[in-house]
Amino acid sequence: MMQITPTVKQLLIINILFFLGTMVVPQAETYFALFPFQNNHFQFWQLLTHMFMHGGIFHIAFNMFALFSFGSALEHFWGPTKFIFFYISCGLGAAALQLGINYWELQHILQGAADLQLSDATLREVLNIPFSNFSSFIAGLEPILTEAGKANLVNETNAVALFHAADQTQIPMVGASGAIYGLLVAFAFMFPNAELALLFIPVPIKAKYFVPGLIAIDLFLGFKGQSFFGSGGTGIAHFAHVGGALIGFIMMWYWKKNQFRGNRWN
Repeated sequence: MMQITPTVKQLLIINILFFLGTMVVPQAETYFALFPFQNNHFQFWQLLTHMFMHGGIFHIAFNMFALFSFGSALEHFWGPTKFIFFYISCGLGAAALQLGINYWELQHILQGAADLQLSDATLREVLNIPFSNFSSFIAGLEPILTEAGKANLVNETNAVALFHAADQTQIPMVGASGAIYGLLVAFAFMFPNAELALLFIPVPIKAKYFVPGLIAIDLFLGFKGQSFFGSGGTGIAHFAHVGGALIGFIMMWYWKKNQFRGNRWN
């Protein structure tokens, strides 16, 4: 059995400390989870800190088990410097793709309220209305539109569009899953014939088939959860998984092409 490597051990400790800290101080999510750009809580450091935040015990348990299982093998061959560079790069790639998809989806939703012709400042104020349901959102929306001179233009269609846009803007992203998917891709590159298995799949599958299949499922579920493709969102940032995997693939392809895979950085 592969022993835990130093950088993986440190990442495990940091993730667990963040998780326990958030349980003690729930307000920490406001500062460290990754909010969309349009949210007033967005801060640039969240691009990094979100990958140390998790939404529940099963979320962190799965990610940390994967980090230990795949990360230790990769750090053993790469060394700590190259490993942490790869891990953080995949996490940042995950954040970038998810934020891009969120922005695209938000623009699509806001087409339903285009006739209001809201200014950027007014729209930002609308997207950050605190609410618990549609009624409370409308209660917060009315004075904003009145001040902007748009109250007489609002109807059910554009009110619903603004509600869904605000709802999407206020959902933060947390988790190391994007970075983990990058590690999965790297593992499949380096050990393509290693056999992997999930609890609900009794037959082991080689990494070169397992990892692409997992990414394909995320792509399907990601598109299925977007309003312009269908419905059925899972509450999981599937495109973050894909983003981490994509950056991982690009980096592994580049390193392999330049015969850099076997070089240690330390």
